[in-house]
Formats: sequence, C-alpha cells, structure tokens
Amino acid sequence: MTTDHDGVRELLGAWAFGALRPEEERAVPAHLAECESCAAEAERLREAVRLLDGPRGTAMSNGSGGAGGVLALALRSRPAAPRVAAHAAPYAAAVAGLQALVRELDGRWSTPVVHDWDAHATVAHLLAADEPLALHLGLDARVPASTVPEGTGWEQAWNARTTEVIAYERQRSPEETVTAWAAQAAALLATPEARDPERAAHAMTLMGIRLPVADHFLVRGFEAWIHTDDIGRALGLAVPPPPEEHLWQLVRLAVRILDLALGTTAPPVLFAVAGGEDAQWVLGSEDEPVRAELVLEPVDFCLLVGGRYGPEEVPRGATGDEDAVRNVLERAAALSWL
Repeated sequence: MTTDHDGVRELLGAWAFGALRPEEERAVPAHLAECESCAAEAERLREAVRLLDGPRGTAMSNGSGGAGGVLALALRSRPAAPRVAAHAAPYAAAVAGLQALVRELDGRWSTPVVHDWDAHATVAHLLAADEPLALHLGLDARVPASTVPEGTGWEQAWNARTTEVIAYERQRSPEETVTAWAAQAAALLATPEARDPERAAHAMTLMGIRLPVADHFLVRGFEAWIHTDDIGRALGLAVPPPPEEHLWQLVRLAVRILDLALGTTAPPVLFAVAGGEDAQWVLGSEDEPVRAELVLEPVDFCLLVGGRYGPEEVPRGATGDEDAVRNVLERAAALSWL
C-alpha cells in the first residue's frame, strides 16, 4: 500500500466519504498529522461531504408506501450545501440526490439505463463529464489522464473520454466508481469558484461553448439530475425534479444557450415556460414580427434540452407558424450531449 504524500493525497476523497480499507484507515490519519497541506485539503473535502450528505440514517427501504415514495421523499428533503454560492447549489443538490439513489442499486448495477450504458457506466460517464471543469479549476483527474489527442474537436473528445473512463471503471467495482465520482464532486464544491460568485464570473470554454464558470456549474447540475432521473426510471423509482429555485436556474440557462444556438436570423417565436415570473422570451430575429408562440412546462423543456424528449413528442402549447415552432423545438433537442 502506498503511504507517501502522493499516495495519501489520492485517498483523501475516499477518506472524506469514510470509504477507506482498514489498512488505509491507519495510514491516512498518521500522514495527516504530519502534513499540513494534506490535512487542509482533507478538511475541505470532509466539510463538503458533510454538507452534501445529510442524515446518514435516511431509510431507503421497500416498506410501506413503496421504495419510490420513500426515495422521492429522501431526495426532496436532502438539502443543498448551504455554504456554496447560488450558482453551485443545483449541482450540490443533484450530487446529493444521486448519492441517495445509488443506495438503491445494490445488486442491480447491470440494469440498462441510457444509450448503451448500465447503471455502473452511467456513473462512470458522470465522472468523465465532471472532469473538464475539475481540471480547469486545478483539480487532479480521478482516473488515468486522457489519451485523446490535443486538438480533437470537443464533441469527439467528449465521447472518446467517456468511452475511456467507462472502460477503466469497468475494471473497478461500482462502489469504487461511485467513491471516485463523489470525491471529485466534493472537490469541485470545495473550490473557491463554487463559493465565490466573483471568482465564478470569469469565462472559460468547455464542451464547445464559452460561459462563466458559474454557468458551467449549472450545466454540471443539469447533467447530474438528468442521469439521476435516467437511473431512477430504469429502476422504476420516481425521481423528483430539482427544487423550484434550482429548476428555474436550469431553465434560464437553457434558454440563453438556445437563444445563442438559434441566432439572430431564425424566424422569431415568443417562447414561454409555464409558471415562471417573467419567463417569456422572443427567440430568433428581432427585425420582424413574431411568427408563433410556444409554451412548455419547465421540466418538459429541460428534458427536451437534455435529449429525453424528441421535438415531436414533447408536450407543448403552440400557435402560429408551425415551421417556426418546429425550428425552436428541433434546435433545443439538438443541444443535448447527454
């Protein structure tokens, strides 16, 4: 067992989650007592995990009311980390939700979930998906470094890295994959950028789009929720949508990205998301009259952007030019990389 500085540093995520093996439980505290930098990092990670994890005694039983109802209650009641800034709160809550859900997966990790991934591969994908933001914020990769050549287009690189990470994680147990993903999430939520809106205001390009770091945290929350919902559906368990405040943060981000994707020459459509204050926008050209009106429910809109509804099947209210409406719906569905 490696107990030098670098070896112990690799174990800090597992230490924060109480997932060390017996021999590691002896070695890590001894090193932390002597190494100030590791001790500080360990305390940051444990604090992030403590805030995320909520009561450890939450039941996930199959007793009265059904597992789905118990799980939904647990997911709704788990608080987002109160010490992160508003832009990171949806990600913190989504991470906590998936942590609650994976406790239902004992013995069912091979359940098909989405694409050609089972539950194990889906969590491995999230480990890969969070990695670009983690690396840009100065964190270390949780799996061997990418072999994808530099200069590869972002979408090809995204798919290749997901394939690479899933293949690596297949050699490990699902529990080890969950520990690596959760430790990376905790480290992201312990960064200054997760807690300081000013630091999160500077922009970076990830996944082919330049956004403030704050918005990249929202994207991470969006994807974590979508894949939690995927796993829940595969298990036959109801996963509630994000808390209303978080849901509207995701909606407004998706609208901004959709507006950019449509550009200024698309046929203008008055787009509204039901139930939100000031939740309507004119998308497309500003130089001609609105051709159509389109209304979607907030969860349905997010599922459309997340690739879980097709343009023709998403529930909607629409009037006016059908081609203009179809253009908005198709462009929204095309945004998905999930």
